[in-house]
Amino acid sequence: QVQVLESGGGLVQAGGSLRLSCAASGSIYSINSMGWYRQAPGKQRELVAVIFGGGRTDYEDSVRGRFTISRDNAKNTVYLQMNSLKPEDTAVYHCKVVISDRQYWGQGTQVTVSS
Repeated sequence: QVQVLESGGGLVQAGGSLRLSCAASGSIYSINSMGWYRQAPGKQRELVAVIFGGGRTDYEDSVRGRFTISRDNAKNTVYLQMNSLKPEDTAVYHCKVVISDRQYWGQGTQVTVSS
């Protein structure tokens, strides 16, 4: 079994910064990718950023240049540094870990950006 635990959400004013963390633990042999998704009220869950095993990253257009995803392979942890936050970034942020052909999700962490 694999457990995924996010942390670092909270309330911040527009223009501020937050850093999210996601740690995977359990029966982990090789992680294909780790990514962050978000879901705002009344909207579908969307990809925010992903980092693959070789280090390649990809970002949703609205966060590119403001958010940075990084990974500590030794700790099986992925981070999302979020700068210049906007009210439209408000959502529950979920971490997804892909190991072989299986996906593991965390419970999510709330990010609220006030105007």
